[in-house]
Amino acid sequence: MNQQSVRVEIFDQSYHLRGTDAEYITRLAEYVDAKIRAIAQQTTTVDSVRLAVLAAINIADELHILKRKEESAVSDYRSRAGSLAGALDAVLEPARIAG
Repeated sequence: MNQQSVRVEIFDQSYHLRGTDAEYITRLAEYVDAKIRAIAQQTTTVDSVRLAVLAAINIADELHILKRKEESAVSDYRSRAGSLAGALDAVLEPARIAG
């Protein structure tokens, strides 16, 4: 795939990033910028490194919450699939014996 350079701004700093999907990179940068700005509005710190770390912690928290939800959903689906497979086996077993 063809790598392209994308210029983005995050918290008034310009960065040149490389990737195969410029739109995706831009959306990610906009998301990070919005997180940093939201934290900057809620705190008195002006240290951009601290703001970036706080934004990273918030984004990591979002990621882990989604991972836990996904793991729970997968576990539920596996459990349901097992129950359904057992119910099907119970229904089909007499037909196998008779057949």
